[in-house]
Amino acid sequence: MEASLLRQCPLLLPQNRAKTVYEGFISVQGRDFHLRIELPEDLQMKNARLLCSWQLKTILNGYHQIVQQRMQHSPDLMSFLMELKMVLEVALKKKQELCPPPPPPQFYSSLIEEIGILGWDKLVFVDTCLSTIKLKAEDASGRKHLITLKLKAKYPAESPDCFVDFPVPFSVSWTPQSSLISIYGQFLAALESLKAFWDVMDEIDEKTWVLEPEKPTRSATARRIALGNNASIHIEVDPKHPTMLPETCFLGADHVVKPLGIKLSRNIHLWDPENSLLQNLKDVLEIDFPARTNLEKSDFSMDCGICYSYQLDGAIPDQVCDNPQCAQPFHQICLYEWLRGLLTSRQSFNIIFGECPYCSKVRKSLIKFHKICLAFNSVLWKIDKHIVY
Repeated sequence: MEASLLRQCPLLLPQNRAKTVYEGFISVQGRDFHLRIELPEDLQMKNARLLCSWQLKTILNGYHQIVQQRMQHSPDLMSFLMELKMVLEVALKKKQELCPPPPPPQFYSSLIEEIGILGWDKLVFVDTCLSTIKLKAEDASGRKHLITLKLKAKYPAESPDCFVDFPVPFSVSWTPQSSLISIYGQFLAALESLKAFWDVMDEIDEKTWVLEPEKPTRSATARRIALGNNASIHIEVDPKHPTMLPETCFLGADHVVKPLGIKLSRNIHLWDPENSLLQNLKDVLEIDFPARTNLEKSDFSMDCGICYSYQLDGAIPDQVCDNPQCAQPFHQICLYEWLRGLLTSRQSFNIIFGECPYCSKVRKSLIKFHKICLAFNSVLWKIDKHIVY
């Protein structure tokens, strides 16, 4: 065993004649780690004591239980040292994956030079390792935008990861000769291409009451706009063709939304891509949207008649009783669960019929909730097992 121990750990030497104390170094991946092992008189590893340097302790952090198990089950010192080397190999590999080696000095010098050329006024944030950089820019309409760059150790040989708040994917064209300046130029070009889309969305946000999302991001392509009378319109705008007819859904009671669906189908030919999307909606639907100057958002924010809250898991009421004297809104999931629990309700395919939980008025169709959907040039009746019609 002594010869094998000397071959495997030539830097770990006995400190007494009884060979109950060993001190020295164990070598793994070309690195030496100091340790001391104190054995009992019977030389059994299960009663041994292992003393590690701070460096070895740091690497073995999280592996203490495994090391103790190896000490309990190893028949002798040689077996334990082989097990310890295997544990160290795994620990070092994981540490290298989590903490890659720092980039060379020229990485930092070239990066500082690039930021200087780009302009320090465009820098919003940089971390201490210069691996995460945030740059700002303004589009032609004065909107402020950010791009976050995650630089890799092999930059500029490897393209950095880019994060932007865009409604479309932002793909960077990159070569080993590229730099922050080239990425920033592509960022500005992308901003210019999306200007028309953001102009359309900003006009909607400024001139109508948007129910959802409450705080739209620049990547958000959908808006739910209040129409009044517990009715709203949900639109999904194409970022590449923002003035074209969007995918549209009306939400509300049948007697309110059905006439709007008819107008939309009848007046589609009036849609003019040269006009703004909001103006086209007004012309086609023959309505004026409730103005922000005359009304408050609370005028459109009625609580659900079942759970008595406005927001439920981020959703707001989007189903309305078809009885004009009631017109109580409900969350879709609340209404679905309510009707499922009624003994008097009945189901036909994807449709559940039952009494309104608020007014209990039974009509010939009992209770009907409609979503009239229009995509491109077709009127579609949207069916979903969780939507009650």
